[in-house]
Amino acid sequence: MNSKLIVALDVPERDRTLALARSLVSEVAMLKIGLEGFVAHGPELVRAVVGEGASVFLDLKLHDIPRTAAAAARAAAGLGVSLLTVHAAGGAEMVRAVRDELPATTKVIAVTMLTSLDAAAAAAIGYSGSVADAARRLGALALASGADGLVTSSHELAALRDLGGLRVVPGIRPSGAGVGDQKRVATPAEAVRAGASYLVVGRPILEAPDPAAAARAVNREVASA
Repeated sequence: MNSKLIVALDVPERDRTLALARSLVSEVAMLKIGLEGFVAHGPELVRAVVGEGASVFLDLKLHDIPRTAAAAARAAAGLGVSLLTVHAAGGAEMVRAVRDELPATTKVIAVTMLTSLDAAAAAAIGYSGSVADAARRLGALALASGADGLVTSSHELAALRDLGGLRVVPGIRPSGAGVGDQKRVATPAEAVRAGASYLVVGRPILEAPDPAAAARAVNREVASA
């Protein structure tokens, strides 16, 4: 499938998750399983979605001491996932430890600054300078430590353009969709023009009357960009 779209399967019910996976697998690049689904249903849910023929983005945002993060990565490698997230703030040693535990077919994607953080929230937890400055520092550290790409808001793409690697961009809202709890959002076309490799969309697709049709609409917007 020639798509840049990753749909976040952020729903609590296992049966609904699998039904969505079946309806979307032919429309998207990947399907994302995050903390909600993983904690509720465990590794078996990942295996089931992979079994539907999907490439899976396992979004656990590992952030722990290197030994513990590496052990979690080793377990994730056995699930056949395509992308695994870590927090760049876990440090260079942790990122390297995770990369060393994964096959080349599983990409390590480092989270820079969560899209729920605006400048005031970032300052409150100790980040100096702008959100873009913090994202660049964290992104450079992660990529130098073996990460294959970064999770970042579209608003920081320009600041990270010269660092290389993949760019996975959450906070994507098709025209007319509400922003929810995201602070730094963009439309699919805006994000692609700014350099996104993949776009992560959740509620605007999951809550649509026809999720597959909503995914196709995002793909069309991306193609037009």
